[in-house]
Amino acid sequence: MNPILLIPARLASTRLPAKPLADIGGVPMIVRVLRQAEAAGLGPVAVAAGEAEIAAAVEAAGGRAVLTDPGLPSGSDRIHAALEELDPDRRHDVVINLQGDLPALDPAQIRAVAAALADSGADIATLAAEIVDPAERDNPSVVKAVVAWDRDAKRGRALYFTRATAPAGEGPLFHHVGIYAYRRDALTRFVGLPPSPLEVREKLEQLRALEANMSIAVARVDSVPLSVDTQADLERARKILS
Repeated sequence: MNPILLIPARLASTRLPAKPLADIGGVPMIVRVLRQAEAAGLGPVAVAAGEAEIAAAVEAAGGRAVLTDPGLPSGSDRIHAALEELDPDRRHDVVINLQGDLPALDPAQIRAVAAALADSGADIATLAAEIVDPAERDNPSVVKAVVAWDRDAKRGRALYFTRATAPAGEGPLFHHVGIYAYRRDALTRFVGLPPSPLEVREKLEQLRALEANMSIAVARVDSVPLSVDTQADLERARKILS
């Protein structure tokens, strides 16, 4: 595999305006994510920026950014557009898509998602962690991954993703960690598909892949990285990373 790591970012956040540029210990959040991606040591890293302000912040920190159409509908579309500009010769056969609001993301988890793709025949790979907080079991903001786990319950195959409490009955539930590794052709196919019925219903983009019979490998990790979606999350990130 020859991966490239891409981080989509745009300013239009309703709950936390200009989120990628939020200051965390004197460093814009998007730059902190960039540094964690670089620390994974898997390949080149770039930010797929929706606005010039994001690109400028990344470049001022010595990183690489590609300016993409701010009207693109999703992060997947954004990284695909950046990929075509950065690598027209198709040297990179794997694309790792990292969220730009994970400033404390463990580089080991980035390596884990890449390994899950490499060790499987899947089109896409992602991560999941067991839910330990009872309040998260019924929280629709916590996306659950329904996984057919291997015997050791460390790797598996995604059957479904949902905001509901699933699967039913006794046993663990798993919090989906929304970073992805795509085979390049799978990413191209994915962004060319229209939104699927279950994707629209659950507001979960990854269901488009499952409805199109694309396979998603899942690696189990120990924890869910802090996602900065609100001012309270931002203050927590500042405390953690101070």
